[in-house]
Amino acid sequence: MVKLDPWGTSTIEDYSHLFEEFGIQPFKALVEKIPNPHRLMRRGIIFGHRNYEAILDALLSNSPFAVMSGFMPSGKAHFGSKMVMEEIIWHQEMGGDAYVAIADIEAHVVRGLSWDRCAELGRDYILSIIALGLKPEATIYFQSTMERVKDLAIELSGEVNLSELVSIYGFGGDVSLAHMHTPIIQSADILNPQLDSPKPVVVPVGPDQDPHIRLTRELADRVNMFKVFEADNGKVKVYPKVSKQEVGVVLNHLKTELEKEFEVSEYEAHLEIAGSVERVRDVATKVELEHGGFAFLPPSSTYHRFMEGLTGGKMSSSKPESYIALTDDVDEAVSKLMRAKTGGRISREEQIKLGGNPEECSVYAMLLFHLVEDDEELTRIYMECRNGERLCGQCKSEASSHLRNFLIDHQQKREEAVEKLDEYNIVWGKRK
Repeated sequence: MVKLDPWGTSTIEDYSHLFEEFGIQPFKALVEKIPNPHRLMRRGIIFGHRNYEAILDALLSNSPFAVMSGFMPSGKAHFGSKMVMEEIIWHQEMGGDAYVAIADIEAHVVRGLSWDRCAELGRDYILSIIALGLKPEATIYFQSTMERVKDLAIELSGEVNLSELVSIYGFGGDVSLAHMHTPIIQSADILNPQLDSPKPVVVPVGPDQDPHIRLTRELADRVNMFKVFEADNGKVKVYPKVSKQEVGVVLNHLKTELEKEFEVSEYEAHLEIAGSVERVRDVATKVELEHGGFAFLPPSSTYHRFMEGLTGGKMSSSKPESYIALTDDVDEAVSKLMRAKTGGRISREEQIKLGGNPEECSVYAMLLFHLVEDDEELTRIYMECRNGERLCGQCKSEASSHLRNFLIDHQQKREEAVEKLDEYNIVWGKRK
């Protein structure tokens, strides 16, 4: 059985198990429907999703939608972080509202970092995502000072109990209450874009973060006033989820609104409607908002493959030699790449005779995930490696050139981003 641990070192050998065990859907079938798909989509690096159809529908119809994700400032932003940053930026370019959370509460209570250190590292993440192309219309915030997120977390915490958190995350008796509360804050982060108005929201994450997505989808439903679903008899049923003191007022209001369009039958604790579930849900949303409810839509998500670390295995912020930070000295970064694990054979002769294994090569992974935008160029590199026409030294040399050019350009844009910070809507974090 695959274990998904948001704070651990989840390693996934076969991503297809996630479809079977957790209900994640394959992303491949959607790619051809997406206008100008990102290279991470085209290349199957984004491999799975939950209800991305809602985002695609909004994108194609020019309807409101949002993208949000977060970064825990427990280490330097690296090329693994860059994947999520690029997904946020791509969705913003496609018309979505962009939200970026710096998870400093999580870094403070789970990793033990000081508030000052969280603020310092968080600022570096912000500079990098701006340098990569995030537009000023985005909302960027630190959890510690975003009051509406913390207030929403209190509301959500009333809908989940300890047994459920233990079941989802495997918390033991030694886990602090503050740590246990961080998933609820993350759920509030994910639902934050809908506080002003309900809309589809996509959260790009690695598969190890799926427990947060599953919990948030549950909580989005639980805090809403109405449960709306299509029954076996073809009718739409609506059950109110409010206090006994409010149920009469709310249910009567909803019944009045629905009767303008549909035949409605009223029962002691619910309504039954002859109509489409989508339209009934729209009416229920309108009524809920008028009564001060949330009317949240369950969030969508995309999942990208883990990028192999330079030394093999998972890239880890606790192993600086396994990753390249976006702020690394350029020469030092190139040196790391030149020492990286490859998929080459033990000798030049075997490489020419048998070909290399690009699937097992961390240098090729850098080209695949990040450094080569042109698909035809990437295919050429892959086939030359496979056919024994390309040696590891040549590949490292070309990858190093791409890396050097990227880092020089990115770090220059980071310096320029410092002067642009005032143009962005940023809620800065707390400092002690």
